[in-house]
Amino acid sequence: MPVPPSRFDLAYAELRARWPEFTEERDIATPYGRTRVHVYGPADGRPLVLLPGGSATGLAWFANGPALGERYRVHAVDLLGDAGRTERRGAPLKSADDLTAWLDALLDGLGLARTHLCGHSYGAWLAVRYALHAPQRVDRLALVDPTQVFAGFRPGYLLRALPHLLRPSEARARAFLAWETAGTQPDETWQRLYALATTVPGRKLFAGGRPRTAGLSMPVLVLLAEHSRAHHAGKVADRARRTLPQSKVALLPGATHHSLPLTSPEQLNDQLVEFLGG
Repeated sequence: MPVPPSRFDLAYAELRARWPEFTEERDIATPYGRTRVHVYGPADGRPLVLLPGGSATGLAWFANGPALGERYRVHAVDLLGDAGRTERRGAPLKSADDLTAWLDALLDGLGLARTHLCGHSYGAWLAVRYALHAPQRVDRLALVDPTQVFAGFRPGYLLRALPHLLRPSEARARAFLAWETAGTQPDETWQRLYALATTVPGRKLFAGGRPRTAGLSMPVLVLLAEHSRAHHAGKVADRARRTLPQSKVALLPGATHHSLPLTSPEQLNDQLVEFLGG
């Protein structure tokens, strides 16, 4: 008998339905397993790869895909080692270096010799690592409230996150989200998906050291959540400007760390389009 869908599967399908009608679902073979990529936009558009934060899945960019897909070929990725439709089979996932090797294979499978690259949170940390690893493949790099890049986490944030990290449950994840996103009211379906994602067994995310951002050679955009509780936005902005004096650094008013990329998506989309088109 067929296995009934889990609550996570149902939430995933509900959020997938929020993407435009002509969004393609592609499963790209890599040595680490098949990777799910949500693809939208003109076939001849310049490629843009979107990496989500932890537990968010590539579907989290549903409020950005339609606008960005007007001029770019958007590829929103379910991260290796996280909840979603990306499999973890074949070569073992042992370190952050395996994630950069996985991204090499993913871009090869998508036929992308070069691409714009954008990541949020954990996805931004991974995007920086990849841009340092393969700068010849990254045209422009956009970082949305990046964590573990220019600064570490606030101790208070880690203390709040600890309960649902040690004993994952939907209720604990929802309580943590409610605290961090207070006043922003992120999409309810996404909140449910995020909370359920934290309970998916076998997830493997890495908390590696901060990458050497001074080595980034491509244009970089750093967008920071004004009210992020993950870190102090002003201090991160100062460090980003000192480390990358040629980068563009901007605050997203009213946003918190986990409410992105859903909070005021028009502001985020406008910033990305302006930067990527430069």
